[in-house]
Amino acid sequence: MTFKEQIQQGIPSILPETKPYDPSINHAPKRKDILSKEEKELALRNALRYFEPKHHATLLPEFRDELEKYGRIYMYRFRPDYKIYARPIEEYPGECEQAKAIMLMIQNNLDYAVAQHPHELITYGGNGAVFQNWAQYLLVMKYLSEMTDAQTLAVYSGHPMGLFPSHKDAPRVVVTNGMMIPNYSKPDDWEKFNALGVTQYGQMTAGSYMYIGPQGIVHGTTITVLNGFRKIKKETNGGLFLTSGLGGMSGAQPKAGNIAGCVTVCAEVNKKATETRHSQGWVDEVISDLDALSKRVKEAIENKETVSIAYDGNIVDVWEKFAEDNIHIDLGSDQTSLHNPWAGGYYPVGLTYEEANEMMANNPEQFKKDVQKSLRRQVEAINKHTAKGTYFFDYGNAFLLEASRAGAAILSEDKSKEFRYPSYVQDIMGPMCFDYGFGPFRWVCASGKPEDLQKTDEIACKVLEDLMKNSPEEIQQQMQDNITWIKGAQENKLVVGSQARILYADSDGRLQIASAFNKAISEGKIGPVILGRDHHDVSGTDSPYRETSNIYDGSRFTADMAIQNVIGDSFRGATWVSIHNGGGVGWGEVINGGFGMVLDGSEDAQRRLENMLFWDVNNGIARRSWARNEEAVFAIKRAMENNPHLKVTLPNFVDDNLFK
Repeated sequence: MTFKEQIQQGIPSILPETKPYDPSINHAPKRKDILSKEEKELALRNALRYFEPKHHATLLPEFRDELEKYGRIYMYRFRPDYKIYARPIEEYPGECEQAKAIMLMIQNNLDYAVAQHPHELITYGGNGAVFQNWAQYLLVMKYLSEMTDAQTLAVYSGHPMGLFPSHKDAPRVVVTNGMMIPNYSKPDDWEKFNALGVTQYGQMTAGSYMYIGPQGIVHGTTITVLNGFRKIKKETNGGLFLTSGLGGMSGAQPKAGNIAGCVTVCAEVNKKATETRHSQGWVDEVISDLDALSKRVKEAIENKETVSIAYDGNIVDVWEKFAEDNIHIDLGSDQTSLHNPWAGGYYPVGLTYEEANEMMANNPEQFKKDVQKSLRRQVEAINKHTAKGTYFFDYGNAFLLEASRAGAAILSEDKSKEFRYPSYVQDIMGPMCFDYGFGPFRWVCASGKPEDLQKTDEIACKVLEDLMKNSPEEIQQQMQDNITWIKGAQENKLVVGSQARILYADSDGRLQIASAFNKAISEGKIGPVILGRDHHDVSGTDSPYRETSNIYDGSRFTADMAIQNVIGDSFRGATWVSIHNGGGVGWGEVINGGFGMVLDGSEDAQRRLENMLFWDVNNGIARRSWARNEEAVFAIKRAMENNPHLKVTLPNFVDDNLFK
């Protein structure tokens, strides 16, 4: 069978051979044994409904074994034999170009070079799933190969509910992930209903098919580190950034530190993750001895090196060792997956990686105690450093939240603040980027040609340089950071998987870059381009401890903005839209909305991009403005001046002296 024929067949009528478990692949940890005997039977019935009854007797013991061994039914037997990666768009079957683009993005999410646990269909974050099982993948790809421009595919937490009649301006796919009734949206609920096969954790861009490898988080971390050093009024050269996590999205940290120009130390307990990042060139050196690490870091700081060092071990040991050896840390953070603390997102100090994996599966209560004890130790060490001038920030991974739940000394004595340390959005990304409309705009060259990516880099750079000539002083620094970024993008070899790029742009920047791409496509200079963004943006995500943590009017615990965002994108021209419960900071802690848009050089594409991209950004600026964020008030007033059809309710400011 050809690749196209395999896609078109969907679930094969003849059972494929079983596939051996491949220990060379980075696999998801075993999930908690949380189902009752009756619920396990229900999970098996749920899995078997994808297959003809004649296969049930064969598949039942196999699926039961997977459920017992791994806590989930992945249906490994049905993993395709072909290599999964983002092929050029013309290699996908079907008549609908938009559907082919979505297939390309799905396969990019599951590329071995991109995905954290590819055999479990998990892209990043330990549990950020594209699909729950391989039957869902096969069915979705088949539906997309059959789709016309007058149909929409509804995907419920990985499960393709089916193709429904719609129209050419409707989204081709609508994705929902983890959208539980609120009272059933706690971590153990997620474990239970995911094990039953009825919901999944789509993370931010995994379950919405818009992950582009670690490049996205490299850019965000680079901007964060640059602005972090600006905040403490120190040059990056010779500065020390300490953090943790090299798997999934966190693996981008050392690369970002190198681009920013500082010394970066990143601890990781999973040797496979460290080896992957080192082999990819994303981290320069690997050290597994604390004394050797301490000596090397002192040397790097003294020589003002730009170098990234992976410590093969636990981050808590590093914080404590650097305090003992009096090594000054300029910036400190953490990028372990603490949204998922009990199932592999955070590994407690004092246990090996293997010991921790065994304990989380077989003694989850003790594992939880060890995680919380480790967090208390980590915070104690961090507090010693911040007392000496270290600037520590929560990098949106729920570190502060979980540390507080563990009883760590992390709460603020200032009644107006919850935590001793800020979220990076509160201090850096919110007021410096999001409130002005700057966020992670990204694109993928559907041709798969590196030369197309280079051409789009050049187009985007010229657009930004032209815009900067007349841009207000308030956004000049952000404009320049992104011009510098795009000029160095090729040299920094950021592509992993698809031919993709990301930069931070405001509404004007996104519109003009997209329009320039569409024009270049129409002139035959480049092939089709797929637009998107991280959900971690101005408008797409309501997350009180991250994206909306600098909203102080009490509305940061509401999710109207994210819901409005995805509804608005869907009728303004997005090719596909997604809405998720969970992502980045945990299930029940955030609502994320995202989109994808295919540019084909047509007038239709131009109409859609103008309508949708403007809304996608300014919806969020309007909400931030109403929260009385002064930078957002400035930005929305500017947007209204540029577009007479935009009329936004502005807040009136109240004199603080009235309350004295």
